[in-house]
Amino acid sequence: MQDNATEVTAAGIARLAGVGRAAVSNWRRRHGDFPKPVGGTETSPSFALAEVESWLRKQGKLAEVPLRERVWQQLAGHPEGPVTALVHVGCVLLLIQERPTVWLDIGAGSDERLAAMLPGALNDVIGPRFGVASTRGVHTRRPDAGAAAVNTPDAVNAENQQNSLPAVNTHPPVNPASAVHSPAAHNPAVHSPAVHAPTACAPAVHTPTGPQLLPSAPLLRGAAELAGELGARQTFEFLLGRHLDANPRQYTLTPAELAGLMADLADLTGPARTVLDPACGTGALLRAVDSRPDQALYAQDSAPDLAALTALRLALHSRATVRGAVGDTLRADAFPELRADAVLCHPPFNERNWGHDELAYDPRWEYGFPARTESELAWVQHALARLADGGTAVLLMPPATASRRSGRRIRADLLRRGALRAVIALPVGAAPPYNIPLHVWVLSRPGRTPKTPEVLLVDTGRFAGEARGGPDWQAVRDAALDAWRGFAREGRLAERPGLARSVPVIELLDDDVDLAPARHLPPPAAADGAEQLAEVRRRLGETLRLTAELTPPTATTAPATRWPLTTVGELARGGALVLRTGGTPHTPGISTTAAPARVPVLTDHDVLAGSPPSGTLTDGDDETVLTEPGDVVVPVVGGGSVARVVDEATAGAALGRSLVLLRPDPGALDPWFLAGFLRGTANNRQASSYASTATRLDVRRLQLPRLPLAEQLRYGARFRALDEFERALRHAGQLGEQLLRGMYDGLTDGTVAPE
Repeated sequence: MQDNATEVTAAGIARLAGVGRAAVSNWRRRHGDFPKPVGGTETSPSFALAEVESWLRKQGKLAEVPLRERVWQQLAGHPEGPVTALVHVGCVLLLIQERPTVWLDIGAGSDERLAAMLPGALNDVIGPRFGVASTRGVHTRRPDAGAAAVNTPDAVNAENQQNSLPAVNTHPPVNPASAVHSPAAHNPAVHSPAVHAPTACAPAVHTPTGPQLLPSAPLLRGAAELAGELGARQTFEFLLGRHLDANPRQYTLTPAELAGLMADLADLTGPARTVLDPACGTGALLRAVDSRPDQALYAQDSAPDLAALTALRLALHSRATVRGAVGDTLRADAFPELRADAVLCHPPFNERNWGHDELAYDPRWEYGFPARTESELAWVQHALARLADGGTAVLLMPPATASRRSGRRIRADLLRRGALRAVIALPVGAAPPYNIPLHVWVLSRPGRTPKTPEVLLVDTGRFAGEARGGPDWQAVRDAALDAWRGFAREGRLAERPGLARSVPVIELLDDDVDLAPARHLPPPAAADGAEQLAEVRRRLGETLRLTAELTPPTATTAPATRWPLTTVGELARGGALVLRTGGTPHTPGISTTAAPARVPVLTDHDVLAGSPPSGTLTDGDDETVLTEPGDVVVPVVGGGSVARVVDEATAGAALGRSLVLLRPDPGALDPWFLAGFLRGTANNRQASSYASTATRLDVRRLQLPRLPLAEQLRYGARFRALDEFERALRHAGQLGEQLLRGMYDGLTDGTVAPE
């Protein structure tokens, strides 16, 4: 069966052929045999992908199409939508990873044979991998009560026949006594899937039926081919990442750096055999957990799509047993008998409809019944209720939760009983919403209340990045983990002015019970005293003098010149440069790495701010592009005329998303000449497309003049001098802001005299 049902837009055709959208419009007008629209609207038509590929191939325009771009177009244009397509792909990639020879046999036949044989093979893998004996014909609950993420016809019939069943817990738990507050809480047998699997809740992933899989057959074959190049896990990560990037408003993501920090905070108290995320989203927190033998990962989300994608993502990422469920966690907990070693959670913020009226007598409210406006404190108590004695919970919280009066009684009880162990304030820009300095709460379920209870307060706000660069994550990690490590070991922490201290609980139990770290930490006077400010002033003076020296000479008028122009796309096709985007497959001439540990990542924010690489790429991410001196890096989202030439200090960093790397042939192109002309305002304007909320740059359409290399070097030298001037200006601005901030703080806290 051909994938004629898969549709692609004009923009997708342009990406397939490596051209601009204007070229696609020209083809439609000039070629009578160009495929006719099969859907969409008159102003934004869509075309059958198979017909488009056939036409492009016949015209010789498909030769350079990367395999992953073709697979992505098949997924994005799937007749049942990209999420259903992603689930089908994830199931097949899991089969390829677990039983590659079975896939080779099934994939050798026709699409009809593949669709007929695949459900049985998938069921043999999906059932055991997700901890159920069979996933075909399993009753599927409604989405608000633990529904499965992918429904089969049998499951739908079962729903119609059993709609009178309760929403949750229709079956008694297995051996519940052994799971609640018993000495066996850390026994592997107690934490095994057989004990804690929620028998009343269907798993997040079900085996698709043959009719469901048949339209996906061409996509599945393409994904399998891509897995042969990248690996099954990397293929799924790439496709999932592209889907998330294409739908930014639909998902609230947890940055990888923050997920790693939260996982490390939970891990410092001991290895976790069972880990729960009750609001799993895309699975970033559980994916950040260090894999261990006999580990079980539990995930629940109210969105069926996310629950299924997260379960598949985790199963492909590690050998841990994965338990995924769909449902509103507070109203329909899928794991009521679970006592986990660790709970990680990025809950939804500021929800009024979290179940306040229905859950007034829920036994989870051990520390007090949360007010309607305190949904976050309901998630905190849910996490504590699912912890084993001595376990650790780490939650991302809005800062208002630490100080709102409506939650002060619950905060007070959490402190009195030793459940709240630390509050860590993050810098602005650490996670969405990026304009708020979020908090991380670290909690535990203590066996007994400490004799002299103290709570750790940490403020990492000083590590906020410049402009859009994001926080200095390495500094945030070092400060937070070092403080938590010392506090967890000793039960208290010596004062670190402006950064951290352990506070006796009795000092916090006032009328407000305000836990905001900044309000209880002494100012960092030693770091911003008069001597340090004098040093900043000296450095600012040197930088201002350098800036004056680097100021460009007076511009002279040149006669109007009309150069013959070329485009980046033409230069790439002619071999004068190699073009790569962040997270794309290997291209000759561009080195890649599998990211063995932590690799610095040059992000689009770094390029825009002119700052060093600030991101990190953890083990298991996609194959990455490594920068080299002389590369030109261009951001493609957000507007602005920016192009950065990679120097020795930045070389070796991985190329982040939303960036395009151009590696010029030094015998044909000077990198500074290339970067300088790419920054022209008119050049960027004609190569940009505009949406309602963002601007996207088509780098292939950027133009530059055809000049001999000697003339390029003349222009390149001038562009390089302008770059040095720009860096000096930026550095002077940063030092000026530091001096101003230090003077204001010193004058107001009494550490600097007004004379």
